[in-house]
Amino acid sequence: MKVGDRRIHARSGVSLTGMGLGCAQMGNLYRVTPYAEAAGAFQAAWDAGIRTFDTAPFYGYTRSELRLGTMLTERPRMDYTVSTKVGRVMTPDASVGAEEDGFAEPLPFRPVYDYSHDGIMRSFEASQSRLGILAPDILYVHDIGRFTHGERHAHYWSQLTEGGGFRALTRLREQGAIRAFGLGVNEFEVIAAAIEVADLDICMLAGRYTLLEQQSLAFMESCAARGIGIVIAGPFNSGILAGSAKFNYGDAPADIVARVEALRAACAAEGVNLQTAALHFPLAHPAALTVVSGARSAAQVRDNVERFEAPVPAAFWTRLKERGLIADSAPVPA
Repeated sequence: MKVGDRRIHARSGVSLTGMGLGCAQMGNLYRVTPYAEAAGAFQAAWDAGIRTFDTAPFYGYTRSELRLGTMLTERPRMDYTVSTKVGRVMTPDASVGAEEDGFAEPLPFRPVYDYSHDGIMRSFEASQSRLGILAPDILYVHDIGRFTHGERHAHYWSQLTEGGGFRALTRLREQGAIRAFGLGVNEFEVIAAAIEVADLDICMLAGRYTLLEQQSLAFMESCAARGIGIVIAGPFNSGILAGSAKFNYGDAPADIVARVEALRAACAAEGVNLQTAALHFPLAHPAALTVVSGARSAAQVRDNVERFEAPVPAAFWTRLKERGLIADSAPVPA
């Protein structure tokens, strides 16, 4: 499969390329990314055939949306698919520091959680302005759930369900201001709950259906049966499958490190790069539409593209199952 190969979500008609570019690094995630470096990453993605781009107001406290919008609006609108997110209203705040929430030199707009009808609408309208795009293709509810909110989850869930958040999203879709909506989260359980109360189209799931983790397999099967598309984000589980020691945005525990080492050894025995396997695996599931990976530089984009397009023998997946390293019932690439 090539990164530019298209998959079309049947329900919404949204078209996504096999690989998408995640744009958190455009917002100076972990360190400053000069504009020229971010533009180089975008150009390398475009040259490779990537036409799916994901951002959020939270990334760099609006910086990512501003940068990506500047780049995208130089291109014909029908040539690309763009998603952004709601759930945080970015509020002017001169006290924003030199580093906030993992972003270096964020812009002076502090995120305030608001999943209500009016909060969703304010967030969306501000994103339209920053992107310079009236109708982003997909709108995700960002970071709803216990993973982010802990004991405050019920409060924010009530805003989304009883306070009109889902009603606002449905209204935007009906008006043609967006083509699809769903959740953009790190836990599949909250998507499962949302499916029961709202008519979701496409959801972004980060780090929960990967070469390393398949506890969400039954959930993925449910989404496929319902026609709900899943955008696979975080295919490297915050970096541990790409050579770092990070898992779930923190230091990886010993059991995860051991499992990754077992995967690495199995890949080496078969002559398959671990990152290549990580990019190939989730897209075999019928619910998966694309795999979105972040990249800071053109070199990182080109490396990801090379890994994505590298062939993997079908027998490799059989042997991983025989070793108990992936779920026996998980779909695998042909």
